[in-house]
Amino acid sequence: MSAVYRNTAPPPIPWLSEGFFDFWATRVHPLWTLRRPLARLLARHSASADAVTLELQPNRHFRGLQAGQHVNLAVELDGRLTTRSYSPTLLENGRLAITVKRIAGGKLSQHLADDAAIGDIFTLGQAFGEMQLPVGPLPRLVLLAAGSGITPMRALLRQLASQGMSTPVDLIYWARQREQLCFVDEFLAIAAQHPAFRLHLAVTADAVAPAARIDNYDLSDIGELAGAHVLACGPGGFVDAARTRLQAQVAQFDSEAFSSPQLAEVEQGSVQVQLLKSGRTLTVARGVALLPALEAAGIQPASGCRMGICNTCVCGKTSGITRHTLTGDYDSEPSVPLKLCVNSASTDLTLEL
Repeated sequence: MSAVYRNTAPPPIPWLSEGFFDFWATRVHPLWTLRRPLARLLARHSASADAVTLELQPNRHFRGLQAGQHVNLAVELDGRLTTRSYSPTLLENGRLAITVKRIAGGKLSQHLADDAAIGDIFTLGQAFGEMQLPVGPLPRLVLLAAGSGITPMRALLRQLASQGMSTPVDLIYWARQREQLCFVDEFLAIAAQHPAFRLHLAVTADAVAPAARIDNYDLSDIGELAGAHVLACGPGGFVDAARTRLQAQVAQFDSEAFSSPQLAEVEQGSVQVQLLKSGRTLTVARGVALLPALEAAGIQPASGCRMGICNTCVCGKTSGITRHTLTGDYDSEPSVPLKLCVNSASTDLTLEL
């Protein structure tokens, strides 16, 4: 599902700063800014035992999104702007539906789920991400989702339903407990209206008939896989297991992981990371992603999705060797952009931070 938003940027006004304009304009209307996308919380309702769905109204500077994409949502908590990535569903009324799962120790998720008040204003980033339906005639689709990975799948299914569901689609949706499943009634309604869509619920901790995880799940019910296009979204370990099992069997396998899988402990010890702009030198452990390592040392780089998609945490690397936490690949090229959330230090580094 997509939408067109008019976003003609106003001409610059030499004597008027954007910050000054936004400060006073938002006193007249909370969503009025010169260029900055904002969103207002208009409604909240339960999505499952541990998740809530927020309905947000974006202002005119939000350029819209394709089904399956992500946005960065930022909220000021304790004087600091905290940003996380969510995959919205665009509703018929133009609002964005963002489903937030409560995470133990997750400061922003708990605030959004329990404490954010109707009318609150959030900073909204433009849409990004490649978890989208292919262009042209649709192949047979197999959608795999675990946990919060169901949110982009919901948007994709709504788009497919609006287009008549012209291709066979199977969704396999994993959760530990049945009460943790989101959007089941909506999916069942789509299945009732579109026979080409089949829903498979896999509850791994069910007391009567626990479902197998993706690496051992019986896929015989979904038929021949050779020509299928698989889209998988969920925790890093889930996506890795899905790729290992299916990539060689299907026509195309695309995925997004919202957590970094843990690499084998092949690197020991620590290295020195020199930060050119701040003049600091830190000691960080090898094999630990640079973003959390820097945050543990009191450095707060800009960040967003924390899974290597949005590029918010990119900074320049002047020297040193890094290892990609998702692929295990090493990079020794100097003077290249570096995604802090999905790279660890293998040697001493110099960063433009």
